[in-house]
Amino acid sequence: KIWTHEEGDVLSLKVEMQVKIPSHLAFPLLSDFTFRQQWDKHFLTSEVLQAVNEDDKIYYVTSPPMTGHKPKDFVILVSQRQPCKPSEPYIVAVKSVTLTSMPPSSEYCRSEIVCAGFQIYSDSNSSCTVCYFNQVTSGVMPYLAANLTGSSKSIEDTALECIKFLE
Repeated sequence: KIWTHEEGDVLSLKVEMQVKIPSHLAFPLLSDFTFRQQWDKHFLTSEVLQAVNEDDKIYYVTSPPMTGHKPKDFVILVSQRQPCKPSEPYIVAVKSVTLTSMPPSSEYCRSEIVCAGFQIYSDSNSSCTVCYFNQVTSGVMPYLAANLTGSSKSIEDTALECIKFLE
C-alpha cells in the first residue's frame, strides 16, 4: 500500500509492506544501509563513514544520475531503535547530516534526506509489517516525478525488491 501527502514543497510518502519473516530478522537487514543497494536501485553505493555508537551510524551514499542531472550524494545518519514493549515497532530513522570530513564534491549534487526511515511491526512469529516513510523536498522530486505524474510503478518496484530481499 502506498500513501502520499503533499504540503507546500514537501511530499510525505508511506509505503506499507507485508513480509514473511519475523520482525527481529527484518530489523538488522533494514538498518544496515550497506545492504541497501542490493534491493534499492536509487542507491548506487553506501558505505559507513563513522559508527557513532552501537545504534547510530553515518553513511555516505551515492545515487545514479537522472537524465540531464549529475549523480546525487548524501551524508546520512541512520539510527536504529529496538522496541521497549512487544507492541511497539523496531525503528530505523534516517536524516542528512553535515560532516566536515565529507564536503560536497564537484562530481555529485549533494542532496538532503529531511526525514525518512522504517517502522517494523511484528505480526506473528513468522511475519511482519514494514512501513517505509520519506519526506521528500523539491530537490529529490526528480526521482519521484514519474510516480507522481502517472503511476507509482517505481515505488512499487522498489517495495517489491525490498520484500524479495527480506524474504
